[in-house]
Amino acid sequence: MDKSKRLFLKSKRSFRRRLPPIGSGDRIDYKNMSLISRFISEQGKILSRRLNRLTLKQQRLITIAIKQARILSSLPFLNNEKQFEKTELTARTTTTSLK
Repeated sequence: MDKSKRLFLKSKRSFRRRLPPIGSGDRIDYKNMSLISRFISEQGKILSRRLNRLTLKQQRLITIAIKQARILSSLPFLNNEKQFEKTELTARTTTTSLK
């Protein structure tokens, strides 16, 4: 094939557009805990924009809503439940082995 013909060939990959995670009817607010919880990791960190597939404006609004919910204590700053479970398990095993 000539180089000129190769330029006009379409790629064989199909492109599927993903749906946005926030619908047009969803309101980004600190009270909407079901929406906010989708954008927080298991450790309580705010997920990045690339993982969330949000626009820049939506990511800013989500970040502000999460911070407001944390300040009003409706959302914890850290999620240390797993760390407490691990320390309890290690404490139990050490005390049983000492007896």
